[in-house]
Amino acid sequence: MPLHRHAEPSYDVAVVGARAAGASTAYLLASAGLHVLLVDRSRYGTDTLSTHALMRGGVLQLSRWGLLGKIIAADTPPVYRTTFRYRDAAVPVTVKPSLGVDALYAPRRTVLDPILVDAAAAAGGDVRFGIGVTDVLREPDGRVTGIIGRTRLGHGFRARARIVVGADGIHSTIADRVGAVTERAGTSIAASTYGYWTGLDTDGYEWNFRPGAASGVIPTNNGQACVYASAPPQRIGRGGLTTLTGLIAESSPELAARLTTAAAPRALRTFTGQPGHLRRSSGPGWALVGDAGYFKDPITAHGLTDALRDAELLARAITAVLVNGADERDALAGYQTTRDALSTALFDLTDQIAEHRWTDAEIPDLLLKLSAAMSDEIETLAALAPIGRGTEPDGVQPTPHRLTTNAGTDYR
Repeated sequence: MPLHRHAEPSYDVAVVGARAAGASTAYLLASAGLHVLLVDRSRYGTDTLSTHALMRGGVLQLSRWGLLGKIIAADTPPVYRTTFRYRDAAVPVTVKPSLGVDALYAPRRTVLDPILVDAAAAAGGDVRFGIGVTDVLREPDGRVTGIIGRTRLGHGFRARARIVVGADGIHSTIADRVGAVTERAGTSIAASTYGYWTGLDTDGYEWNFRPGAASGVIPTNNGQACVYASAPPQRIGRGGLTTLTGLIAESSPELAARLTTAAAPRALRTFTGQPGHLRRSSGPGWALVGDAGYFKDPITAHGLTDALRDAELLARAITAVLVNGADERDALAGYQTTRDALSTALFDLTDQIAEHRWTDAEIPDLLLKLSAAMSDEIETLAALAPIGRGTEPDGVQPTPHRLTTNAGTDYR
């Protein structure tokens, strides 16, 4: 049974989804002094499908927000080198110190997501887990004014907000309820399967590309490395160790040999594929961020970096509206315009790579174009000024906070 209207809590912003994009958005908005609600249907600290890899733009964001030190303190290994392997060549690329970034990192989501959630709570955000959002509240004119959901215990939940942010993933409930149209759709569907090897000899990111099969290594926490393979869905099927090692042997015999000396995982995870999308990401009283608004195949390992980038772009737009009095329609439309300008080349190139129809001669050029698109993104992020209080490393002003379950008890 829904709560009575007079009992509905009210916020400046309600963010639905407490993963990388949502938690980052909530952190930045709360740091700017806004009253923010962050809800998620899952539990605090749970794992999720992920490539883990942060590119320079993502590391730059965490550094600017004062959170990179926590990633490093969690024993996330620094990555100083990326090696690209093709049919007849291996091309190592050293990470050059720039914009305060001298290494890349690939934290497990059980490390990254709690750090972002804790930052949002410490900045004053109201963080609640175990709440599944099922719909939005609306005014008679159609403007979104809040969220409707249900707790894990089956109790109704409603909250009012001046702006609702959908950060609830590829199959976003918020995107569905507000009728966010897909403005650019991918045509390629690749599948991927991965697991965590222990004791694997590697010195950084490894990306291996052969027609019909790609693979890679991403060093992460606890002395483990995420080893993955990407291929057309019919080649991946339901995944499995035999499928994974077979695709790795095809794309990089050298890596396949090294795997035999490391401890293999007991279980693998498989992503069966999903076409990419760029959705309309704002409207009266609502906005989308992360995979809810923009998703592309994980083969280029840029999703987490995009999530952190767009969290800041959206937080800046919302802050301009609610703190500085900017026109909401113009500010949110400007967020999407910037997002799309930085994303279109990455989106199209990723879609082409995920098709797995390129030749050995074509793939190096595609990856060079991808690198150029990333450089444009980094320049844009580096030029951004801080958003109000608490967004620079020395500006965080923690306040007492609690993480709560649907029962309202202290989660930790």
